[in-house]
Amino acid sequence: MSQTAQSGAVEKQGSMKYVVILAVSAGLAGLLYGYDTVSISGAIVYLSALWNLSAAMEGFIISSIMIGGVIGVGVSGFISDRIGRRPVLLIGAAAFFVAALWSAMVNDPTSMIVARILGGLGIGLASSLAITYITECAPAKYRGTLSSMYQLLTILGIFLTNLINFWIAGMGGIHSDFADSAWRWMLGIGAIPALILFVALALSPESPRFLLQSGNKEKGFAVLERIGGTASAKKEASEIEASIAENAKGKLSDLFRAPLAHAMLVGIFLAIFNQAVGQNAISYYAPTIFKPIFQGDTASFLCSTLIGLVELVFTFVGMYLIDRLGRKPLMLAGSLGMCVFYFLMGLSMLLNWPGVLTLIFACLVIASFAFSMGPVTWVMISELFPTYLRGRAAGLCTVFLWGANFLVAQFTPVMFSAWGGGTFIFWAVMDLIAFLGVRFLVPETKGKTLEEIQSFWTK
Repeated sequence: MSQTAQSGAVEKQGSMKYVVILAVSAGLAGLLYGYDTVSISGAIVYLSALWNLSAAMEGFIISSIMIGGVIGVGVSGFISDRIGRRPVLLIGAAAFFVAALWSAMVNDPTSMIVARILGGLGIGLASSLAITYITECAPAKYRGTLSSMYQLLTILGIFLTNLINFWIAGMGGIHSDFADSAWRWMLGIGAIPALILFVALALSPESPRFLLQSGNKEKGFAVLERIGGTASAKKEASEIEASIAENAKGKLSDLFRAPLAHAMLVGIFLAIFNQAVGQNAISYYAPTIFKPIFQGDTASFLCSTLIGLVELVFTFVGMYLIDRLGRKPLMLAGSLGMCVFYFLMGLSMLLNWPGVLTLIFACLVIASFAFSMGPVTWVMISELFPTYLRGRAAGLCTVFLWGANFLVAQFTPVMFSAWGGGTFIFWAVMDLIAFLGVRFLVPETKGKTLEEIQSFWTK
């Protein structure tokens, strides 16, 4: 059936509201990741006391989610390129839903670890594919802003969970009768956003690019038409089908030879330095950093909350600027800002400057990340690759991201114990490397269709 016939006699108008709904629906996967990051940090205080956990077991309970996460992101692309983006996202939401309830009901460390691995599998399946889905649905003009929805909801999840943990903890400390219920509520509430994500995705269509690639031309055109209108859908469907025909003989090994090897190198670089810029050295360990600086039992918690609020505000700034200034200028400004402010943060601790300066520099580090490397990395990883490889390529890149995340979480306390403020000088050096890599390696993709980005690599 021709596209003209598909669209009917009347030219239809697109709906930006519809696109935003799709972006928020998939972006809710970020809320799961953000929720888990903070909920376990609150629950582990209770678990350590109730179960008499060793330091090693505490660390393994927290980091075990990354085992499932690496597996999830590693296989998500391969599965999604076969059965679609939406089904895999649904599986991820269902896995996290079960894991959240399961982790709230266990009574021993081993069961908790198994439940968290399952939760990590769910987050891993959803993390890279959520951006891929949004990227393949969003018009080029607004793709950066809409694709940033994942990062925004991740940060929102972190901020809201800090508030939830504080509220639950206020009902009773680790030695109260409420202690055994407190951590269960902290973890179990995670089932709510998982259920919302599942329902939202169940009511959403498959990615139009995947539909066209898999031969469902009428359905794919219908989704494109609802997103951008009849005229835009005709043009975009034609470009997508031409791209699909050109890549019909493509295979996974294309990612590791010219011209797509360059795209893969950029994707891996961005994935690694999304974490290697060191923002999680603050996000994960703010209480440890600020406890000796500020007196009072709640002071370090208040520092963490303030830093989380700054990150939330500047994520909005990044979303506003990404399709106006472009991806590359934001990453250059953000990585250079992190370099300067991390250096100053390190000096403030080494030279015993007033503690409030250390807090200000930490907030500026997080602000610089939140408008740049935070949202832009996720957007670009899903923009760089052709449709027939996008899911698998994004999944492989995200494996490197999760791996770098594990290293930051694992070794920052060791470095901080040995180097003190010098730890943040180290992260300043890593940020300088990130700046140079973005300057000389990463292309600009603002305003380009996915097919135009693909053609860039073949020039």
